[in-house]
Amino acid sequence: MKYKRVLLKLSGEALMGEQQYGIDPQRLDDYTEEIASAVRAGAQIGIVIGGGNIFRGLQGASKGFDRVYGDEMGMLATVINSLALQSSLSQKGIKTVLLSGIGIDKIAELMSGPKAIGYLEQGYVVIIGGGTGNPYFTTDTGSTLRAIEIKADIILKGTRVDGIYTADPEKDPKAKKFERITYTEAYEKNLKIMDLTAFTMCKENNMPMLVFNMNEKGNLTKVLKGENIGTLVTNDIK
Repeated sequence: MKYKRVLLKLSGEALMGEQQYGIDPQRLDDYTEEIASAVRAGAQIGIVIGGGNIFRGLQGASKGFDRVYGDEMGMLATVINSLALQSSLSQKGIKTVLLSGIGIDKIAELMSGPKAIGYLEQGYVVIIGGGTGNPYFTTDTGSTLRAIEIKADIILKGTRVDGIYTADPEKDPKAKKFERITYTEAYEKNLKIMDLTAFTMCKENNMPMLVFNMNEKGNLTKVLKGENIGTLVTNDIK
């Protein structure tokens, strides 16, 4: 297996499936089956999921919410999604633990890097909710922070497209896919992979990222084995 320990970043919107809001049970089951298969293959997996299918802080702020309160609501939305993942994985016989960037004693343990690593080494899927625990940070930044903390080999960003393109492939049929790209090139081309804070953290901490289609059955395990799927983003192309 090429990547032993990974941080899987999922968007909250991905859990909506064909719905307009909330959690689609079939999509949730599909995702957790992919994760369970990867764990059975020997991978150590940490997961950060967004909360946009329930509440997004920036959208709340645009509608009159105070930004701090809006972001705190968004953090709680990520915990709801994290609990859904935990429940589904547990039903599949996968050991899971929920850690959180915000204190919710009855639901989750407080996140720390050494604690998360300890659980990963014991074979647990470590789901990390609550963002960074602070307002003004996205779950992109949260996932980057957690990847660095757990000493992940790579961030796997699961999306509904099969990599990074010159433009949105769902809108521009002439968009071309990158097989590999450096962080510097992606920044210069203004490619919207992650927010700038997350992007900079990856670059400065030499954390590679692979963007791939999580909706394609079997892709997660294929990525872990090193198959040529998605787009790899690194500091250098060798």
